[in-house]
Amino acid sequence: MEWKIIMRFVHLLLPALACLISLSTQAENRVTIETDMGNMTFEFFPDEAPKTVANFQHLAQTGWYEGKAFYRVVKGHVIQAGSMDENNEPTVVAEFNGHPHIKGALGLARDEDPNSGSTEFYICHQARPHLDGRYTVFGQLVEGEAVLDAIANVAVTEKWYGDDKKIAFHEPQKSVLIKAVRLH
Repeated sequence: MEWKIIMRFVHLLLPALACLISLSTQAENRVTIETDMGNMTFEFFPDEAPKTVANFQHLAQTGWYEGKAFYRVVKGHVIQAGSMDENNEPTVVAEFNGHPHIKGALGLARDEDPNSGSTEFYICHQARPHLDGRYTVFGQLVEGEAVLDAIANVAVTEKWYGDDKKIAFHEPQKSVLIKAVRLH
């Protein structure tokens, strides 16, 4: 008799546990970046960019992004945050995938070396198909498009880099700060 009760309990408990595990997995699949101009929420692509997602989640959990600024704002292109300063954070091997650089794409910034991405990330303000297959897209904006637009429209000081001065690295005249990065 006890065996039947235990088995009934197990049969009831297993589906509930599966639901909890599923919810737990989904819960870690989103991130909200809280800025002084509002919040943006993204859904991660852990199957297509597992190392990049794990790296970003680690940095978020340790509070690394708190107080950092969107230091590059190029309307119609990207807004970029993190830190341009040297740091001791590990780099991530590029995980190019089929996710396009559409408005709201969350990508890992890097220098010329495809495997040099670490702490800097960007968000596409408009579609940037020329970046497809060259940079890792690891998430997509699902809430907060108005905040993305507001940040992309702040007043900037135009700066151009590269031998041909074609790389736009416009700096906001007033800092746009990240207050918190919350995984959920």
